[in-house]
Amino acid sequence: MDHLFEGFLDNESYTVRLLSKEDISQVQQLQELVVETLTEKKNLQPLTYEELDYILTGNGLMIGAFIEKGLIAFRALLIPPIDEEHLGLDVGLEAEELPRVIYQEISNVHPDYRGNRLQQTLAHLIMQEQVKLDQGFTYVACTVAPFNIPSLKDKFKQGMEIAALKIKYVDQLRYVFIKRLDGEDREGEISEIARVPMGDVEGQQALLQEGWRGISMEEEDDGGYRVLYVRRQSMTSIKIAELQ
Repeated sequence: MDHLFEGFLDNESYTVRLLSKEDISQVQQLQELVVETLTEKKNLQPLTYEELDYILTGNGLMIGAFIEKGLIAFRALLIPPIDEEHLGLDVGLEAEELPRVIYQEISNVHPDYRGNRLQQTLAHLIMQEQVKLDQGFTYVACTVAPFNIPSLKDKFKQGMEIAALKIKYVDQLRYVFIKRLDGEDREGEISEIARVPMGDVEGQQALLQEGWRGISMEEEDDGGYRVLYVRRQSMTSIKIAELQ
């Protein structure tokens, strides 16, 4: 089977390849192990067998990192159905833009292999692979639980931005991240900056409703975290200001 990448973890080699339905059992086992080690299990929304099968039958992509003993990490992309729960609606996209959104789904790394930047490596590789899909995508979106620090760092490092903070999956508070894949910046230049404690849900929601975006986070001296929000001046406004 063709490998997408080959690398080393200390003195142990690993390979990355596309996953298929034959790999579902290993994916489920790794997913269960990761959930068991979580202090806050609500931070992770595991994929069911049906959801894994849906992705692996032409509705997305999954890649995995393997050592000799088996799977140690995986990432998934999902081509979502167009429904009332679509993340594009949460971030204000128009209906005609929704088919151009792909989701970053679950990402798991075996506890024994954390700290090796596997999550980042797989993120880079899977986003390279998505351009080969028949359907073209303009946006990538995902949800992350507040205080799921590793996942938040992962999304910010990819250049994704928080565009909403709301209840998803029936009763779970989630950040909704979005990023344009075509490199275009339709928002303009940063005109204002605000730092809001991650636990201040209402404060963040107020900014997001006014069009602010979360672009990074900072650790405070007491071990807490703040989210850095920015407001951008539209290109139209900038041009008008230049003419005045």
